[in-house]
Amino acid sequence: MIRRLAFRVLIPPLILALAACQSLPDRQEGEARNTVFLSAQHCLSEYLEDLDKVHYGPCLKVVSVAGTSPAVRDDGFIELPVATPLVLRASCVYRHADGSPIPQTVEEVEYRITGQTFTKPGERWYLHAHQQARNVIGCQPTLARSTYPTYQTN
Repeated sequence: MIRRLAFRVLIPPLILALAACQSLPDRQEGEARNTVFLSAQHCLSEYLEDLDKVHYGPCLKVVSVAGTSPAVRDDGFIELPVATPLVLRASCVYRHADGSPIPQTVEEVEYRITGQTFTKPGERWYLHAHQQARNVIGCQPTLARSTYPTYQTN
């Protein structure tokens, strides 16, 4: 009984996780093109142990790269050249407790990439709307190699 329950609970998420990893950009592909991969859209969320729930933080979507609409790959990433300065324009929106967007909070911001920002081709990057998912105001984009917030909220 327990073995069957464990199989039903653990195996499907594991299969989904492995399938998702296989669809991510390949490091060798980026190295061959001398590019990095930036997630076109990313939403912060954080599990709050004390409340036993997920807090949905702000979402950020890249709307332009160097003044033009980005070419988003099927895997949800944008290819950017290594060691090249450019300006990203992003749209930020906060979310309700159920994860749906709050239209009144939409804001657009610029984020400047320098020639030293991306130095290793093939890496995956995420542009977060903020450094943490909870207790934040406004849109203060930050780059990270991780999908998780830079700072956990206490």
